[in-house]
Amino acid sequence: MEITVKILRRAADTRGWICEPLDAAEFPGTRNVHLVLTKPGCVRGNHFHRRTTEILTVAGPALVRVRFDGSDHDYPVPANEAHRFTLPPGVPHAVLNTGTELGVAVSFTDQIHDPQHPDTVREVVIEPPVAS
Repeated sequence: MEITVKILRRAADTRGWICEPLDAAEFPGTRNVHLVLTKPGCVRGNHFHRRTTEILTVAGPALVRVRFDGSDHDYPVPANEAHRFTLPPGVPHAVLNTGTELGVAVSFTDQIHDPQHPDTVREVVIEPPVAS
């Protein structure tokens, strides 16, 4: 099982910044894309995939937690950075928006999303905040 994490190069100016969330070599295997917007303090993910490899690009500030080799591994993504995570099948993962603005992530998978045959299995990696 190989999990990779890459800090992405970005281009910035007065309008904001951009990065390439997926390498050209990864495009041919992509079967599904999700744009994920997350409110401050909220968690996305808390699951793993039975068959799917997921490439997850997260713009910071955020905390990405991945569970493998019997323990949790935290990957802070600082503000104004984007990190790309390649997550093979069976690897539980979650993203916590640690900022004060809407968080952004893009998820690419190598399987077509099929609600009739779900591939996602819930596993809590980051406890969601308690609603007040």
